Amino acid sequence: MLNAMLFRYWIGGVAVLNLLSSCGSATGSVKPSGQITDATAQHKTYSNPVFEPILADPTVVRDPQRKMFYAYGTADNWGDGKGQRLVSILQSTDLAHWTWIGTAFSSKPSWKAEGGIWAPDVVRLNGKYILYYAYSTWGDPNPGIGVALAGRPEGPFIDQGKLFDSKEIDVPNSIDPYFFTENGRNYLFWGSFSDANTQGTYGVELDKNGTAVPDLNKKFKVAAGDFEAVVIHKRKGYYYFIGSKGSCCEGEKSSYHVLVGRSRDLKGPYVDQEGRNLTQRGSGTLLLKGNDQFVGTGHTSRIITDDKGKDWILYHGIDPKQPRVATGGNRRMLLLDQVVWDRDWPKIEGATSSVAPQPTPTFNTK
Repeated sequence: MLNAMLFRYWIGGVAVLNLLSSCGSATGSVKPSGQITDATAQHKTYSNPVFEPILADPTVVRDPQRKMFYAYGTADNWGDGKGQRLVSILQSTDLAHWTWIGTAFSSKPSWKAEGGIWAPDVVRLNGKYILYYAYSTWGDPNPGIGVALAGRPEGPFIDQGKLFDSKEIDVPNSIDPYFFTENGRNYLFWGSFSDANTQGTYGVELDKNGTAVPDLNKKFKVAAGDFEAVVIHKRKGYYYFIGSKGSCCEGEKSSYHVLVGRSRDLKGPYVDQEGRNLTQRGSGTLLLKGNDQFVGTGHTSRIITDDKGKDWILYHGIDPKQPRVATGGNRRMLLLDQVVWDRDWPKIEGATSSVAPQPTPTFNTK
């Protein structure tokens, strides 16, 4: 496996839940200083980071009844003496001001002997909340992807076990799941860094409940093995592939950045603005890179549209002046930026994280 992947996950895992009440709770966003910020107040502006010290590999889902957003991320040790938080859960009304409300797991799923729970993707389907997660050790020869269910975004999520592992589906480094649904058909995309012959990002169709893969042999490849953290977004007849490259977790030396391609068909081919197929290594059009204040920027959420029609994306990044927590783990904070469209290609201003105050996304909470 590439060194970027090896650096990536030595500190943690991701999401699925059991008994939120047993895992603790809080009433505000925890800052390194111990300051607690009211996340329910309405703010006209925000500044990055929108949550710290850590929420890596973020996924976001909205409860349509309560009008609340929930974010989940890879399990991490914050270095505050409380041990590893087995998938933090955050809550927000506006994507920009977050409250930590607890953790997803009280214990790890039992279908794998060891590993971390990484890179969740949480979606609402058929009235239930589904959480897909990667289960892997550092440099694991056979990582896999599991699934869990809940009746509400806070959980408890009940583990449904393994969807597949790398050997069963013949894709090395099978992590970073991402769910996509269209016209009653459900798909899972996944994949991460590898230079093996069968490397890459792939998709496969799920059953109608989103909890099983009817035929592992029907997978299809959409990108090369120098991408990871796939997101698929549909807009105006195009499917956009958003993925990350580089090292996410080398502290101030982290080189994570985000690139895109697009296709007229969900299964590809996806090409960048120069016409290169994303299954070709070295392809992709830049969407986001680091700057003096934030490095290692990547592993995005899905794109979320606010009530004024503006598009937003969350991702993690590292402060190069304070890159690690007390344990030595990477301090991957949660960041937010607006996505605009230029000739039907997504752009972030300056192709980098905002550092000045920005207008807060607009959402009706009534």
